Amino acid sequence: MTTSFRILPRAAAALALAGAAGAASAHPGHAASLADGLAHPFLGLDHLLAMVAVGLWSARALPAARRWQGPAAFLAAMLLAALAAPAGLALPGVEVAIAASVLLCGALVAGGARLGAGAGLALVAVTALLHGAAHGAEAPVAGIGGFLAFALGFTASTAALHGAGLALALRLQRLSALAWGGIGALLGAGGLALLASRL
Repeated sequence: MTTSFRILPRAAAALALAGAAGAASAHPGHAASLADGLAHPFLGLDHLLAMVAVGLWSARALPAARRWQGPAAFLAAMLLAALAAPAGLALPGVEVAIAASVLLCGALVAGGARLGAGAGLALVAVTALLHGAAHGAEAPVAGIGGFLAFALGFTASTAALHGAGLALALRLQRLSALAWGGIGALLGAGGLALLASRL
């Protein structure tokens, strides 16, 4: 069995375990603290998969000197939407849209650079707006100080998940396009499962 295909069963097992744990604990209530903000992206499988996928896509699709742009676009758009939520911005059906965004992220990872950097970054930013709107809506109502602490926490964790995706992609850079298609398909399957559970 080649290296390209040895990793796919492991990735499938990891996704299955994450799904079993993540689906049950997605988006519980949070206190207004930095610690709860740090934990927030890890408690929903939708956030976890999308944020790692952004790092994977950035390493695959962008030149080395521009790989930071995928995470930067996600973080900026996410914060913009999260900060707008306390002012009354609410997106109807955002949880369904977020599940669909995981499916989109899987397609980005599978496709690599075929879409083009500009279009890929635009899709990353749209995805981030959805996740940011959810973060802002789920933030506790505890004054501006509590909200900012929560926001700082989920921003730091999001950046760490992007970094994990980048690092993983660099370790797997010798995989064939077929194997990357399999990784993208696994991410997409996670998105489909989340979408089915929310429709």
